[in-house]
Order: sequence, then C-alpha cells, then structure tokens
Amino acid sequence: MKKTLVGVLATAMLFTGTAMAAPPSDVQKQLDGLTKQHEFPAALGATTDADGRTTAYTSGTSELGKRVPVPKNGRVRAGSNTKAFVATVVMQLVGEGKVELDKPINHYLPGAIKDDRITVRQLLNHTSGLANYTNYMGLDKFEEQRHRYFEPRELLDIGNAHPVTNQPGEKFKYSNTNYVLLGLLIQKVTGRPVAENVDQRIIRKLSLNDTYWPGVGEQGIRGKHAHGYAKTGNGIEDVTELDPSWGWAAGQIISTTKDLNTFYRGLLKGDLLKRAQLDEMKKTVDTAGEMWPGVEYGLGIASAPLSCGGRSWGHGGDIHGYETRGGVTDTGRAFSVAVTALPGTFQDTPEEAGKAHDAMLATVDAALCGAK
Repeated sequence: MKKTLVGVLATAMLFTGTAMAAPPSDVQKQLDGLTKQHEFPAALGATTDADGRTTAYTSGTSELGKRVPVPKNGRVRAGSNTKAFVATVVMQLVGEGKVELDKPINHYLPGAIKDDRITVRQLLNHTSGLANYTNYMGLDKFEEQRHRYFEPRELLDIGNAHPVTNQPGEKFKYSNTNYVLLGLLIQKVTGRPVAENVDQRIIRKLSLNDTYWPGVGEQGIRGKHAHGYAKTGNGIEDVTELDPSWGWAAGQIISTTKDLNTFYRGLLKGDLLKRAQLDEMKKTVDTAGEMWPGVEYGLGIASAPLSCGGRSWGHGGDIHGYETRGGVTDTGRAFSVAVTALPGTFQDTPEEAGKAHDAMLATVDAALCGAK
C-alpha cells in the first residue's frame, strides 16, 4: 500500500545469492545494498529486456536468524500493484461499452457513497476525495487485525464513515477506498467476482503462472517465497501468514518480480487494452507531494522520471511484510524489486527509513537506465 515509516532496529544474517566465481553485476550490487546497508532481510529483483529475456536476482536470507537462500522469482505480496490489475479490468469494460469513465459510480452502485458527483475516472486516479479506509481500521495495531477477515462492504463502510479530504476532481489524494468501489463495480457489471475477472482477463492471458488472488480465508503464500517481517506491538514478527482481505481490490494480489514485469510490459504494449483505453489510462494528474518527487498518476498506473531521461510506468505496493517497486520504459525494458519488510521495520530512525525507501527507488532507476 502507501509507504509507511516506523522505526526499529534489528539485524539480519545475510545470505547473498551472488556466485563467488564471478563479480556481481550492478543490479546485484544494488540488491546487496538493500540487504546489507539498509537491513532488509531479503531482496528479490528481475530485469526483463526489450526482447523479453528475464534475469532474476536475490540477496539476503529467506528467514531471519538462518542462512536460507532466497528463491529466485519467489512469490511476494504485491500490495497496491493490485490496483493496476483492477484498473486494467475496468478499462477493458470501458472498451466493451459496459462502463463509462465520466459517469458517477453511484450510477452503477446506487447509494454506495454520499456524493453523486464522484466518477469512475476520479476513483481510478485518486481525485475522488473519499477518505482512505486504511487510515481508520486500526492497522497501527496490526497484531489485532492480522488474522481478521473483512468483507469488501465493511471496508467501504469504514471509508464512508469519515469526512472527505477534498472536492471531487480537485486534487490527487491516495485512497484505497477508491479501489474497493472499483472492485465492487467490476462485480456488479460482470456478475462475477473481481478475482475471477483478474484471473481470466489478465493472469491467464499473459500466462502469469506465479500470480494469483488469494481465496477467501487464505492466509499463506503458495509456492516458493521468502518470509515477510513487520513491526507490531509484539516487536519484529514473521507476518508471512496474514489475512489480506483488508486490502482486497486495493492490495490483495500475490505475484513475483518476473510476473510483474510481464504484466506491465504487456499492458503498456497494448496486449490487454485497445489503444483508446490505454491512452486514457496514461492521462496523468500531479501527485503534489503525496508520492515521491516527479511522480504523476494515471488511471491505476503511475509515471516516474528516470535519471537517464524519459519516464517509466508501473505502480508499486506496500503491505505488511513486503514492499515492491518497479516499472517499464518506453523501450520495453522492465525491472521490479521486492524486499521482505516495509521501510522503517529494520531502521532506527525515520531518516534511515526514508533512505531505505529511496534506495528502493534508486535500484529501480539504475536497472531501468541500463545497469546489468
């Protein structure tokens, strides 16, 4: 989800995935920096060249206190990358004539929210002004919410119970409530679960074999994966197992860095959307200090400047135990990186946590600007 900075100090034993017989690549050095200098337990990355060739990287350890190799292309909780998948399905429905971007969401979901002016487009680009339900559900005491199941309408009720942050269309203000509404929209229009729509319309079409939407009540991560860690009221905990229903259409998907590259490459190449809908998706608004400098937000995807010129497209995601960042350039080069804790979990001060988050962004920039 959005980045959160909380301070605590801990030390992880490191297991580097770099072969001793060859010098580490620039990307490998970046990942090693994330685990050694910034104390993330594990880091996983994947570069995909314009021709589709993918190289996987790992650093650190899968489990704290043990020397357990990090699995290449291991699965992680992808957090708010889910929004890009959900937005893509919405745009497919726009292309099919089943949804109109500038119609009020209450046209499709009567009475879902109080303001009849808020449109589908404003939900997609976070200009609705709706309160962010995750600010009010007690996630600061995560140990109390970790294994609780939330119904989507319960999440919406939490958001609706709090004041709006701005008038519709006035400015960008990130709110997970927007994507709960979009998940409900997909289900209302198609008559099928949002998870099924994402699976059939995106995951199967692009053969994302390590990507899935966890089932109701499913708390673990299938297949090979590194453990995720978070700071709770009990200290540093292994939070690999949790109920992700509180994220739902805003952050529930599990994926790999390789699959995320494939998804964003496919999306930006036009494999999932008609040109008209992709062009609409790339119409951005200024994030005005809500995200890191230079970021502009479209309809479920974000654009960020690169140090070598040009911009990348992607999203990123934060959820307890995992942070992911990445993007794809206009040339089709893609990179995604994941770490197994949020910045602030293993850093002593907010300043150090900020540096850890910046290091994630620098890793993405270096890889997209040509580092091998």
